[in-house]
Amino acid sequence: MNNLVEQDHRGIKKITNAGLGYKSFHTSWKTIRGIEIMRMIYKGQVEGVAKNDVLGQKKFVESLFGITV
Repeated sequence: MNNLVEQDHRGIKKITNAGLGYKSFHTSWKTIRGIEIMRMIYKGQVEGVAKNDVLGQKKFVESLFGITV
């Protein structure tokens, strides 16, 4: 179990290490949250949103972040 968590975390660390110069905690938290959500969608871990359903993914992201894409 622990090994699976560490393997999943490795991909996120690769993406976020390039952006270590965040100016505020709020900015870094929003960015990392977005990266984690996009990885979950990519891996098919979001219930009710198919991996290849682009419109469903768009609606899901809009509902999470309160934005219109």
